[in-house]
Amino acid sequence: MNCIIVDDEYPAREELKYFIDNYSNLNMLDEFDDATLALKFIEKNVPDIIFLDINMPKISGMDIARIINKFKKKIYIIFITAYKEHALEAFEIEAFDYILKPYSEDRIINTLKRLDRIEREVKSKPSKNKITVWKDNKMLVLNINDIYYCKAEEGETIVCTEKEDYILNQTLSHIEKKLSSKIFFRTHRSYLVNLDKIKEINPWFNNTYMVKLDKINVEVPVSRNNISDFKHIMGI
Repeated sequence: MNCIIVDDEYPAREELKYFIDNYSNLNMLDEFDDATLALKFIEKNVPDIIFLDINMPKISGMDIARIINKFKKKIYIIFITAYKEHALEAFEIEAFDYILKPYSEDRIINTLKRLDRIEREVKSKPSKNKITVWKDNKMLVLNINDIYYCKAEEGETIVCTEKEDYILNQTLSHIEKKLSSKIFFRTHRSYLVNLDKIKEINPWFNNTYMVKLDKINVEVPVSRNNISDFKHIMGI
């Protein structure tokens, strides 16, 4: 799993990197001493794990954590702080762990082992990269990477690719749970879109958007209810 460190204290970052490098299989993407820059990176790259200090200039770690909690993707937040008094807040936003400075070696290693165990469990699950659809009374197996978007239309779920449309015998909500939240996003109650296929994002009325998809002449709406999450995911 990919992780980042957000802490304005250089010695604390160096010590934590030592433990990550020597006691885990985590992949360090980057480190930040500026919380604002860290948040911009998180919105665009969405790491799996964030080691997050609380008391920082400009924006606090708690504020960053509350923003992250609105993301579709689950991000594991490990607070690293010298202050005990924020532990209840950390519990309320479902932080993975709360580690006090100065670091206890056993404490950090135990947390890293728990994260590695989660990664192994995720990797051991069967891949769900295909779905079965219908076309002309035939069942076809479709790779999800070929899907541009899905839409609910007249009581049916239509799966749309670059060249063909197919029928899926499941509701849009059901297929949303099956498809990866890293790739697909529910832009509207009637549309589920492959984020990798988006070519343009155009402002629309009432502070909404219309997105154009690559290689096909289709525009898909982003509703007001989903606009905030969409902007976070797309780094707008």
